Amino acid sequence: MINKLFCNRVTHLRASRAGVAVVLLGAACLLVNVPRCMAGDAPQWIHALVNAPLPTHDEKTDAVLLYSETNVNVISADKIKTRVREAYKILRPDGRDYGIVHVSYNSPGQKVGSLHGWCIPAQGKDYEVKDKEALDISRPGVEGGELIDDSRTKLLRIPAPDPGNIIGYEYELEEQPLVLQDEWDFQKVSPVQESHYSLQLPLGWEYKASFLNYPEVKPAQTGNNQWQWTVTTVKGIRPEKEMPPLEGIAGAMIVSFLSPGAREKEFSNWREMGTWYWNLERGSLDVSPELKQKVAALTATAPTVLDKMKALANFVQDDIRYVAIELGIGGWQPHPAPAIFTHRYGDCKDKATLMRSMLREIGVTSFQVAINVERGSITPDTPAHRGFNHQITAIQLPDGVTGPSLIATIQHPQFGTILFFDPTNEFIPFGQIPGYLQANYGLLMSPDGGELVQLPKEPSAMNSLRRTAKLTLDATGSLHGDVKEVRLGDRAWIERGRLLTVTKEADRVKPIEGLLGSSLSNFRITKATVLNLQQTSLPFGFDYSFEALNYAKNAGNLLLVRPRVIGTKSSGLLETKDPRQFAIEFEGPVLDTDSFEITLPPGYEVDDLPPPVDADFGFASYHSKTEAKGNVIGYTRTFEVKELSVPVSKAEELKRFYRIIASDERNTAVLKPSK
Repeated sequence: MINKLFCNRVTHLRASRAGVAVVLLGAACLLVNVPRCMAGDAPQWIHALVNAPLPTHDEKTDAVLLYSETNVNVISADKIKTRVREAYKILRPDGRDYGIVHVSYNSPGQKVGSLHGWCIPAQGKDYEVKDKEALDISRPGVEGGELIDDSRTKLLRIPAPDPGNIIGYEYELEEQPLVLQDEWDFQKVSPVQESHYSLQLPLGWEYKASFLNYPEVKPAQTGNNQWQWTVTTVKGIRPEKEMPPLEGIAGAMIVSFLSPGAREKEFSNWREMGTWYWNLERGSLDVSPELKQKVAALTATAPTVLDKMKALANFVQDDIRYVAIELGIGGWQPHPAPAIFTHRYGDCKDKATLMRSMLREIGVTSFQVAINVERGSITPDTPAHRGFNHQITAIQLPDGVTGPSLIATIQHPQFGTILFFDPTNEFIPFGQIPGYLQANYGLLMSPDGGELVQLPKEPSAMNSLRRTAKLTLDATGSLHGDVKEVRLGDRAWIERGRLLTVTKEADRVKPIEGLLGSSLSNFRITKATVLNLQQTSLPFGFDYSFEALNYAKNAGNLLLVRPRVIGTKSSGLLETKDPRQFAIEFEGPVLDTDSFEITLPPGYEVDDLPPPVDADFGFASYHSKTEAKGNVIGYTRTFEVKELSVPVSKAEELKRFYRIIASDERNTAVLKPSK
């Protein structure tokens, strides 16, 4: 749902313990580096699962997780050892992907030891693969990624992950933690029969455990300062289109380790987490003489404070390239503003930091905001944890700084009017925010600590597509004419982002071809122009002309004409056999309009028109009207998304809403010969 063209993570230093995942790059590598299959008895803990009952599942389930065990031993504030065991039973051919194990870690603060995998086939001897057969790769898909990011992944392919077989693995991870916190992700796509989490703390330490999207589970004390949590028969999460992010619906436990003397590495609430971030960023806003001089030059001719802010925003958006160098603490801590300015690159937190530093030079206060671009990952009920993957800027607007362009604002009880700004998204004008940030929750960090705040939802009209067309139908049924599209908000920046990567001018009409191709069977574009591709402060759009042969259909001496010429608002999203399980999420508020005028061919007049449509379901509305004025048929419609989430209890209403739209989009006007 979200077009992540920019920074898609802030924190990555916790090793992934998701277990088995489909890693396309890893799978491709393993296909040419098949491990040696060795006979070897699988350990007893896996053999004990051969006759274990399976969790509840349906015929579409690819695999089930029979057993999971995570043992965390906190030795000190600077050393944690973790052992993980997991075993799956493969049920369907697509479940073979579970035979590719990936363990993510960060060098040098973490290291993976003794990675082993086994397969117990339904018939025959066990297979074993050891860590010497694993591949150790750097950041996938980035040439020279090891130079800018110390995250690595060990990939191991377990032989024969075929239906009916059991595959299992175990590994150890040793780390020097930057934060004394862990996350137990016990609910997965696959159903889970049994999962355990054990914690050993040093004497005098305490813990704070909070559950996400799952009833609280009380631990059993298994030793001196040692506890174990257990969950059983956890249902799997069947992916659905336009569903909330997994982080917002999957069961998990956040556990913070509270030590007597390592407060700088721990937090147990949002306020403390904000303080931790604030301390990391201390000193990063200090300016160099060169940076001070640049601010003066950029703002010298700006007549107002708002104009100065816009000039600085344009510089950070356009002149500072997005490059993420996240080595060690760099995955969390922004680089100093002078270094970002000198090198002319940085990641999302760097760009936000440079923006704040430059704003401070003109006397404007601002704050860093951590956020997850997947709306719903963080909510007011979410305990403080490292669930953010992006950073933006919150600007405390000085008294008297107002204007119609400043849309993305909230009123804060302490800081007054706060304007949110994403310096990483170079296509969003200053004063607005993209849809994936709207109505989302972010951690605003100030000297007083952290505070979870909800970002504003902008008016629907700020994210719109206004399409107008003047068309002519001839006696043969062919249609031709001109169309103009004006796009604002996400409708504009997403298309700009796509087209600015296009090198051939001819390819810039591809979006038009796709639009016409989804509505017309036989067409030809005769002219096309892209409007304001580079000017992000102006509406983006297309001007184009086309002709479509045989658009009108003959029915005896009548002509059948569809007034809705192009553009589709209906959706088959909910036309599935299975009942909907999760809420339906929209990218952002939307207000789209179409206005088509079709001049009739000589010798024909209107015999019948489609009825008007007025459908308002609260979360969205659709209105259309077809009228005849002289020899012209006019068709107008509006489509508005008002709420960004439709609960599953209203899924049938949304289905009915889309069906109403689909019917209107198919309706035809009937033309008859003039008397």
